[in-house]
Amino acid sequence: MRYFSTRGRAPVLSFDDVLLTGLARDGGLYLPESWPQLSPDDLHQLSGAPYAEVARRVMAPFVAGSVIEKDFGQLVEEAYAGFEHASVTPLRQLDPDLWLMDLFHGPTLAFKDVALQLLGRLFDAVLEARGERLTIVGATSGDTGSAAIEACRDRERVDIFILHPHGRTSEVQRRQMTTVEAPNVHNIAVEGTFDDCQDLVKAMFNDGGFRDRLQLSAVNSINWARIMAQIVYYVQAAVSLGAPDRRVSFAVPTGNFGNVFAGYAARRMGVPIERLVVGSNRNDILTRFFENGVMAVEDVYPTLSPSMDIQVSSNFERLLCDLYERDGARVNATLEDFRREGRFRIDPALFDEMPFEGHRLDDEETLAEIRRAYQAYGALIDPHTAIGVAAARRAQARRAEVPSVALATAHPAKFPDAVHKATGVRPELPERLADLYERREHYVTLPNELGRLQTYIQGHARITKDAA
Repeated sequence: MRYFSTRGRAPVLSFDDVLLTGLARDGGLYLPESWPQLSPDDLHQLSGAPYAEVARRVMAPFVAGSVIEKDFGQLVEEAYAGFEHASVTPLRQLDPDLWLMDLFHGPTLAFKDVALQLLGRLFDAVLEARGERLTIVGATSGDTGSAAIEACRDRERVDIFILHPHGRTSEVQRRQMTTVEAPNVHNIAVEGTFDDCQDLVKAMFNDGGFRDRLQLSAVNSINWARIMAQIVYYVQAAVSLGAPDRRVSFAVPTGNFGNVFAGYAARRMGVPIERLVVGSNRNDILTRFFENGVMAVEDVYPTLSPSMDIQVSSNFERLLCDLYERDGARVNATLEDFRREGRFRIDPALFDEMPFEGHRLDDEETLAEIRRAYQAYGALIDPHTAIGVAAARRAQARRAEVPSVALATAHPAKFPDAVHKATGVRPELPERLADLYERREHYVTLPNELGRLQTYIQGHARITKDAA
């Protein structure tokens, strides 16, 4: 399998190079040259298979030709062996046509674990085979950071630097990052928003000299391997509910568009997905886009669902590339306009063909949905999941009966204050995290300045110390 950049001006790469590179040299994101296909027979054969087996078979075409192709099945088995539920991403039925898919049974209680527990092992295996070392730099709005740190902690060939917006994550999210005792882990609180953190990461990747000196790589969903691993649970849920003989829709609380793009990828691969329903909070750039075809940046507001407090959804570029029939020059021109003017419009003919729709909830509506889920189903759900459930219900009310799966993206104990406010019940952390509030934190606070950030990273990365 070969991969090309959405902007069309970077070399076509193999899976191993895409994994280690993350962001393309031209600033674009990588996509496979073709979408592997899952036939109806393939989907029937996956029905009832263990999660790791589904994962191996769905992802196998994407890693074809990799140095880890022979060992890939074992890496997948190891990645999911530590999840606390045997099904890894189990389904819970709420109503006759509404289901929850729990994606929070990994080590950091968030959906990011599903991809990152594999990604850490892929980094290790490829770097070992090549005899190389790299420096991972990532931005997080809450959950990616802790999942990435957990996946990469104590790995000999990797240093990881995670940026989070100072004071804009939940305390549980912050502490899951900052209390990790590992010499290769570095946490940076940036005085700004998540979009500021994301811009800093992109600027570092676009600085060719800095990128090469530190051998930068990414764990954000700009890294194709993240998307690849997330495709699996859409396939697993669909076949569990009757695919290919039955269509299914998914509702996804969405900020950076990576999770829901994985659903789009599954659909392109042949999974019979009827609709992909995007749930937004007050920072509703995606919902507004799916209403009128205009992507327009507004201010970022802090909400009860901080992982979605985003106005620039990086992974939308991958969808744009597909909509533009992989015309990199057109993608690049559109994104340059977006960077300059803060908005762009999609041709209505393209817009009408998309399987997406969007719904938004403010904080009061989010609390009401958390309350409703507890009263109606006895289910405690976090604010992000609540937005997904509400979006699923609103979409169902407008369309023919097709089973809907809302993605439960985080354990309710990651957002105990919001859940308690809505239900009167304070969700408890699992026993293995019961002492989280007592652990010592390790992080630095830096201004939103690229130079200061690069100086800090260069001074702490082992790859630069080795070179000296």
